[in-house]
Amino acid sequence: MSMAGSKSRLIGATKELSLKWEWTKDHWRDQKAMEFEHRFLQELFAGLDKTVIIVDKLDELVKKVRNDCE
Repeated sequence: MSMAGSKSRLIGATKELSLKWEWTKDHWRDQKAMEFEHRFLQELFAGLDKTVIIVDKLDELVKKVRNDCE
């Protein structure tokens, strides 16, 4: 699978997680829910933004290497 495909799958899975978390928050509204969100999900979503940027840079690098090898 290409990096672009992997990036798309990662973004899609994260969007799905985000939607499911929003649904969960409608039913789970205590301090532990807020703690879970702050401890795990906020870090995960912030990390995704950085990961997407890195995957784009890696994709550019792989394309350059391929072109240089041809």
